[in-house]
Amino acid sequence: MARQPIPTLSRRERQIMDIVYARGEASAAVVHEQLPDPPSYSAVRALLAILVDKGHLKYRAEQGRYIYSPTRRRSQVGRSALRRVLDTFFEGSLEKAVAALLQGSDANLSPEELARLGQLIEQARHEGR
Repeated sequence: MARQPIPTLSRRERQIMDIVYARGEASAAVVHEQLPDPPSYSAVRALLAILVDKGHLKYRAEQGRYIYSPTRRRSQVGRSALRRVLDTFFEGSLEKAVAALLQGSDANLSPEELARLGQLIEQARHEGR
């Protein structure tokens, strides 16, 4: 069975998810307080409801308010987003994406980071990926 794609997020929804991931869980008031240039409190509550509907957040009632938490690990969502970027911009090729990242002057990798990347490539080679 094919995996269901994770619905894409608007800029505001991503900001909210960043806050919830950073804290582990958050109320609408906390999200509203931590958003840059926040919309109204009701708009934040509406965005949280949308994120629940999209399957990104779940909630529980606690002392008369809802506490929101992610439904998936951040790494899982990150892999799905990366897969979409690879498919959209790099024809599904990890090699093309890595080459594009390393060719830019902003790559600026330390010798330790380069060594770690080399180890990961060697590990993938041995595992037959």
